Amino acid sequence: MREVKSENSWYYEVSKCAPQQALRDLERAFKNFLTIPKCGFPVFKKKGKKDSFYLEGSIHILRGNYIKLPRIGIVKTYEILPSVPVKNVRISKRAGDWYISFKYDECQPKPLTKKRTIIGVDVGINALATCSDGTTYGNVKAYKQAKKRLSRYQRRVQKKEPGSKNRAKAVKKLAKTHKKVADIRVDALHKLTTWLAKNHSTIVIEDLNVSGMLKNHKLASAIADCGFYEFKRQLTYKCECYESQLVIAPRFYPSSQICSRCGHQQKMPLHERTYNCANCGFQADRDFNAAVNLENYVNK
Repeated sequence: MREVKSENSWYYEVSKCAPQQALRDLERAFKNFLTIPKCGFPVFKKKGKKDSFYLEGSIHILRGNYIKLPRIGIVKTYEILPSVPVKNVRISKRAGDWYISFKYDECQPKPLTKKRTIIGVDVGINALATCSDGTTYGNVKAYKQAKKRLSRYQRRVQKKEPGSKNRAKAVKKLAKTHKKVADIRVDALHKLTTWLAKNHSTIVIEDLNVSGMLKNHKLASAIADCGFYEFKRQLTYKCECYESQLVIAPRFYPSSQICSRCGHQQKMPLHERTYNCANCGFQADRDFNAAVNLENYVNK
């Protein structure tokens, strides 16, 4: 590090925290590679993709939406910041916009009164989530709505001269559209998972094989647009936050094939959207029947 500083005078103009944190990230990446089977060998971070840097030290939130950062100075933010002590921040860039994030300790909220003890949730393509209490959350399908616009912007990028300013403008416009699609999807998932974790003591979902489902080329785009993995990830940490229990049914649990009234099991092709029990004559929506079976899974 000392040799790098002597050869590059610009090194003294930036904070030392950014390269130090990069070395810590590299160390963690090598540890994950050596200890976790599915983690691959660390690769270099490509410039222009998920750009971010780390700062620590004398960081102060001044008033409202102003924050003082080391080396950079006072920065104005779009949102009002909480008046709390900040030890470190991470600044990232997405589609030309800069974001600042940090952690702080919050007072423990009062225990929430749960509206329902157990609820089963069946996720799908037509409806993002169908709950056993009859509540249905529609799928926003953000990518499907923006697909034509994304294709048009992608063609504009391909027609521009590589390295030109016009190409950079076209890339930025395409990135902003992708960011908007991702933000719409994540917003819908956050609202759903927060409602589930806050109002229910036990939430039962199914362990879906998302990677296997994506191999179906006819449904891959629609499945990816739902964000099934993100749904499970958010629900996992929010259940801990709101003191709820998350139960994951086994991957091969036949929730769509079992009659929620009598327990009879029968084959259910994907195109059949209504469950008609051959034993007791019970009829119900396919997703609602699966959600009730997931709720009953805990009581078995």
